[in-house]
Amino acid sequence: MYNLNIVLVEPQIPQNTGNISRTCAVTGARLHLVKPLGFDISDKALKRAGLDYWDKLDVTVYENLEDFFNKNKGTFYFFSTKGQNIYSEVDYPDNSYIVFGREDKGLPEELLYDNQGTCVRIPMRPELRSLNLSNSVAIATYEILRQWNFPELNTQGFLTKYTWR
Repeated sequence: MYNLNIVLVEPQIPQNTGNISRTCAVTGARLHLVKPLGFDISDKALKRAGLDYWDKLDVTVYENLEDFFNKNKGTFYFFSTKGQNIYSEVDYPDNSYIVFGREDKGLPEELLYDNQGTCVRIPMRPELRSLNLSNSVAIATYEILRQWNFPELNTQGFLTKYTWR
């Protein structure tokens, strides 16, 4: 069994966090939320986006980044448009933490500077700002799970009225 940890630092938009919680539920990833949050954890928009999955989550909330780092050990990968390494060229070990910043500012530059070797980016056109946070989390999550050969995930689909030949 592999452990994947998704960390959202100061997320601001409840729908993004709701979508990410759904990604965590269907993949078995743990969700870590670092305060301050831009919404209440009981927000209707948050629950609506991940409605059927909220009770399937392993979620922990932290007071701040210091609290988060004091309570967690593993390898941390910091996703940012400012990263120098391409996310798909990294080998992610078990118990990886993929860390994402708030939608409007990203992660603190000091954190990125201090972790240059594990600061990664998803390539995109230079004239555009960034991908949506929930899309970025999904891209990163599935790249890591692909590298791990999709542990404990169903890799075959089934028809409801027919049988595949």
